[in-house]
Amino acid sequence: MSHKWKRVGAGVSAIVVVDQLTKAIVDRTMPLHHSIPIIDGFFSLTYIRNTGAAFGIFSGSHEVFRRPFLIGVSILAIGFILVMLKRLRDGETGLATALAFILGGAIGNLIDRIVYGEVIDFLDVYWAHYHWPAFNVADSFITIGVAITLFYLIRAKDDEPFAAN
Repeated sequence: MSHKWKRVGAGVSAIVVVDQLTKAIVDRTMPLHHSIPIIDGFFSLTYIRNTGAAFGIFSGSHEVFRRPFLIGVSILAIGFILVMLKRLRDGETGLATALAFILGGAIGNLIDRIVYGEVIDFLDVYWAHYHWPAFNVADSFITIGVAITLFYLIRAKDDEPFAAN
């Protein structure tokens, strides 16, 4: 196994463990819809379950459609990320890290979808009465990974970091 795959595997494993651990702690210690203010007027721990995708997309859809669809999309996304990692040159540690962040987050949320049929969210950022949709550790890593990937791709110019090896 190459050094790249060892690093990615370790990073993905750590993300999934931290994500699932934080969700388990919230699930076992907080009642659903309960909120604990951490920074008044800005940040709380608020336990919710998101039946949809990002920002609650598809949350109103019937479960017979929604659950298999979101699980399928997650599996396709994970497959796509693995293909991109395979194509990535060994020296591209920044992009490999970014893709590991996305992969770890996708796997963390996929576990929730398979086990619960919904995703546990608990990080609640807000200003006055304006709330950002609640999210979790997996979502945070996905967002950071996407931002880093975009940064690298914008800077790459004519260089193709995902050119087949």
